[in-house]
Amino acid sequence: MTILTTNRLTLRRLDPADAEFMVELLNDPAFLRFIGDKGVRTAEDARQYILGGPMASYERNGFGLWLVQLKESGLPIGMCGLLKRESLPDVDIGFAFLPAYRSQGYAFESAAAVLDYGRTEFGLKRIVAIADPENAGSIRVLQKIGMRFERMITVSEGAPEIQLLASEG
Repeated sequence: MTILTTNRLTLRRLDPADAEFMVELLNDPAFLRFIGDKGVRTAEDARQYILGGPMASYERNGFGLWLVQLKESGLPIGMCGLLKRESLPDVDIGFAFLPAYRSQGYAFESAAAVLDYGRTEFGLKRIVAIADPENAGSIRVLQKIGMRFERMITVSEGAPEIQLLASEG
C-alpha cells in the first residue's frame, strides 16, 4: 500500500515479504551504532520484527515506519516514517538508509514528505526526533526539515543521552 510519493521515491507499508531487505538494513554497522541492535539476524527474525513493529503500529496508530523505494525501479533503499514510542510523549520521525543511498538527498526527501504527511493526515502539531549526538548526517537532515535541538534526554534507564529535536507546525 503506497503512502507517499515524492519526485524520486515511493513510501509504502512494510510487509513480511520485505524480510530479506530488513535483515540487510537492520544489520548495517551504522544502524547498529546509531539506532541499535534489534536482534534481527534471519528472515524469520525480520518477519517477526515487521509484524510486531511497523505492521502493529499501522493498526494501532495509522502510521509507522514505511519502506522507501526508488520510484522508477521499485528498489528498496531504506525506511522512513512516524513512530509513537512509550518513552516519548510526542510522535517522532525516524529514518535509515542503506550505505549506497546515503548522502544523495533521499533521507531529506522522504523525511520532509513524512513530516508534512504527519501534519496534514494526522493533524500533528508537534513532531520530534531523537538522534545520537555523533550521528551528524541524521542531525543535518533533521535540521534541514526544520527541526531544532531542544535538549538531551535518555529514553530508557542506563541508556546514553541522545538529542531531542522538535518541529512545531
